[in-house]
Amino acid sequence: MPKINGNEIRPGYILDHDGGLWVAVKVSHVKPGKGGAFAQVELKNIRDNRKLNERFRSADKVERVRLDQKDQQFLYESDGLLHFMDAETFEQVTIPADIFGDRRPFLQDGMTILVEYYEDEALNAQLPDKVVCKIVETEPAVKGQTAANSFKPAILDNGVRVMIPPFVGEGEAIVVSTETMEYVERA
Repeated sequence: MPKINGNEIRPGYILDHDGGLWVAVKVSHVKPGKGGAFAQVELKNIRDNRKLNERFRSADKVERVRLDQKDQQFLYESDGLLHFMDAETFEQVTIPADIFGDRRPFLQDGMTILVEYYEDEALNAQLPDKVVCKIVETEPAVKGQTAANSFKPAILDNGVRVMIPPFVGEGEAIVVSTETMEYVERA
C-alpha cells in the first residue's frame, strides 16, 4: 500500500489507520502562528461508522488504501444475503443485505451495481442513480389541485413510500432517485 504524507490527505481518501479502515470526511489544513502546520482530519470508520478527529503533521506517514471496484449483477436474496455474479469472471459472490441500508428495496433482479472491495471483503455498494418503479397505490387526483409544489403520497411496487405530483396515477411507472429516494419524472 502506498504511504502518503499527512498534508496530502484529501476528503474521500481511505486510510489504514489505528488498526482499521477509515474514510476522510473533512480535511482542514491549519497553520498556527506558533509551531508547524498540520492537517485536522475528521475520519469515519468504514465498518462500524465510528468517528475520529486526528491531527496529521506533514512528516507523518499514513497508508492510503485503494479499493477494488467490480461490476456485479444481482441474482437473488436468501436469508439476509444478496447473491451477485461477477460481470468478468461469472463467479457468484455473497454480500450481506445491510450493505445497502435503507436503499435495499431499490435493488432489482438483474441490476448491475458497483461493489467496492478491500481484499475479499465488500465494503460499499453503489446502486444506479435512478431506477424505474411502478406505483401500486396512491390517492386519486383531486380536481383543481394543480397548485405548484403539491404532492401526494404513493406506495411503489418495492414497498417504498414516496411523494408524487398529483397528475401521476396508480399503475404508472416513474423514475426515482436512489440517493434522495424522491420522485424524479415519469418513466
